[in-house]
Amino acid sequence: MKTILVPYDFSKEADYAFEFATEMAKRTKNKLELLHVIELPSPQSFSTIGEVGSFSSESNQIFMIELIEKRKKQMAALEEEFKDSGFKFETKMVFGNPFAGISKEIVDAKADIVIMGSKGSSGMEEVLIGSNTEKVVRHASCPVITIKGPISADSIRKVIFASDFSNVPGEVIDRLKAAINTIDAELHLVKINTPSMFESTRTSMEKMKSFVEDFEIKVASMQIYNSTSEEEGILEFADDVDADMIAMATHGRTGFLHLLSGSIAEDVVNAAKRPVWTMKSKK
Repeated sequence: MKTILVPYDFSKEADYAFEFATEMAKRTKNKLELLHVIELPSPQSFSTIGEVGSFSSESNQIFMIELIEKRKKQMAALEEEFKDSGFKFETKMVFGNPFAGISKEIVDAKADIVIMGSKGSSGMEEVLIGSNTEKVVRHASCPVITIKGPISADSIRKVIFASDFSNVPGEVIDRLKAAINTIDAELHLVKINTPSMFESTRTSMEKMKSFVEDFEIKVASMQIYNSTSEEEGILEFADDVDADMIAMATHGRTGFLHLLSGSIAEDVVNAAKRPVWTMKSKK
C-alpha cells in the first residue's frame, strides 16, 4: 500500500494540507499518515543574568507534559474521526527537530509523497534560517506538495511543469505523470527564457518536443516565456495562464553552493500562492 505523509503542526496551513491529502487518499485508497513532531526544550533554561533557573525549568516541564497530553488527545480524536473514511489512517507523534523527524519518517514509512503546509518565507530570514518546508523540499527522496491556502484536489485542472528540459530524470517524470493522472489534470510545459540564460525559440521547442516523445507524456501545450529571472517567470506564467498547480524538479544542493546558486524550486515554493509539486533530482 502506498503512503501519503502529512507533517502536521495544528496550524491553519497544516489543516489545508491535511484536507487536500484526505481527498487524495479517498481517491487512491492509499494510506494516510499524519505526523506531529514536538520540539523538546533544552535541558537547562537560564535566567536573564545567565543563572540556571530551576523554576523556569520546572515550568517548561509542566508545559511540555500538558502539551504532550493535549496532542495525544487531539491525535486520538482525529483517528476516531477518520477510522471509517475508506482509507487507512494513522497518526504518529515523535520528539525532536521537525526537519529531522520528517526526514526519518519519510524513510521509515516509505512515503510515496509528502503533502505539507507552508507559510513561505523570503529575503534574509530565508537565507539565515530557512523553513522546515524548504528543507524537506530540498532533501526529500519522494515528491512534495506544498500547500498555503484552502484548495480542493477536484479544483486542480491545469498543472504547469517548468524546466529547461535538459536531462530531466526519468523517475521525476514517472512520479509527475502519476500525480497528473491521480488528480486528472492537464499538463502544460514551459521554458523560461532570461537574459542570462537565453536560448532560441527553435532550440527550446526542440528540447520540449524530444522530452514529450522520450517520456511518452501527454501535454496540453508547450510554451516559452520571457522574464528577468526563472523564479519570476514561473510565477508570472502561472498567473497568466491561471494555473492551479506548479510542478518542478529541484537539485537538492546544500551549503555554500546552495547560497551561491540558489534553488529555483525552493524560491518558487516560498513565493507561490498556489500549490507546488516538487521532486529532488538525483543527478
